[in-house]
Amino acid sequence: MKNSTSPIKRSPALIQFSREHHFGLLLGWKIRHGIKKNISTERINAYTIFFFENELAKHFKEEEKDLFVKLPVDDNLRKQAFDEHAYIYRLADELRENKTDKNLLLKFANVLDSHIRFEERTLFNHIQQLLSNEALKQLEDSHSKRKSDVDDKWDDHFWEN
Repeated sequence: MKNSTSPIKRSPALIQFSREHHFGLLLGWKIRHGIKKNISTERINAYTIFFFENELAKHFKEEEKDLFVKLPVDDNLRKQAFDEHAYIYRLADELRENKTDKNLLLKFANVLDSHIRFEERTLFNHIQQLLSNEALKQLEDSHSKRKSDVDDKWDDHFWEN
C-alpha cells in the first residue's frame, strides 16, 4: 500500500505548470509577509496586480487553453478549475479598485493558495489519469518553458525589508 505522504509522481507534461505554481504560492507568502510587517497595502497591492498581469494571467490562460479543455465538458473538476480562475480574476479586479483593503489582499492570497493546492493535489492527478500518454507527450512538447522574471522587473521588494 502506498504511503499517503509519498510525493506525487508528476507527469513531465505537468512539471512546468507545477514550477509556475511555486511562484503563485510565493506571491501569497509575500502578501502575508508584507501585511505582517505593516507594509503599506498600496505597495503590496501594486505588486500583486503587477504579478497577476505579468505572470498569473498568462499562466491561467495557458492552463485554460492547454489543460482544462482536454477534460470532458461535463467534468466537475474542469468546471471547478474554470470557476476558480474566474473568481481569482474577479478578485484581481477588486484589488485594482480597492488598493488599501488589507482583508481583500489576504483573501486573494488565501484563494490563490487554495486554488493552486487543488490543481496540484487533485486536478493534475485527474488529468494524468484521463489523458493518454500520447496526449500528455503532446502537452509536454507544446507548453512553453518560461521562468518567472516578474521580480526582475519590479523595484519595490517590500518582502525583503
